[in-house]
Parts: sequence; structure tokens; C-alpha cells
Amino acid sequence: MPRPEVLEQIKEAETAADEIVAEAEADRDERIAEARQRADEIRQEAEEEARELEEQRLESAREEIEAEREQILEEGEAEREELRDRADGRVDDVVAYVLETFQEEVHAQT
Repeated sequence: MPRPEVLEQIKEAETAADEIVAEAEADRDERIAEARQRADEIRQEAEEEARELEEQRLESAREEIEAEREQILEEGEAEREELRDRADGRVDDVVAYVLETFQEEVHAQT
């Protein structure tokens, strides 16, 4: 094979190799861009899931706090009623005690 033809084949092979390398680099760049985009999507999805989970936990905590508040209020109301009933039951005793003490003081002064 003559030299000029060999040189031409070498040049063609180098050109073909350069094209293959360029295509491979373009493909690599495209895959990297796609991977970065997918990573961004995954991160955004994870952040959204985390926000939703946080909101669910906050709502659950609010519900627990409200239930505990209602229980405390109910217990306080029951205790108040009990104290009121006990106080109402002692009014007559207190009035009698005050009258007795007053009479004793009046008699003691006379």
C-alpha cells in the first residue's frame, strides 16, 4: 500500500477516533447533567417528605396537648364542684359556729 494512502487512512482513523471521543464526552456530560437533575429532584422530594412528616408530627403533638388540656380542665371542674359541694355543706356549720362565738363574746362582755 502506498504511503499517501496509509497516511490518509491514519488521518481518517484519527478523525473517527476524535469523533468517538467527542461523542463519548458529550454523552458523559449529558449523563452527568441528567444525574444532577435527578439528584436535585430526589433532594426536593426528600425535603417535601420531611416537611410533611414534620407537619404531621406537629399536628399530632397539638392534638395530644389539646386532649391533655381538656382532661386537666375536666379534672379541675370536677374538683371545683367537689369543693363547692363541700363548702355548701358546711355553711350551716359555719353560721352556727359564728353565732355561737358571737353569743359567747356578748355574754363574756356582760
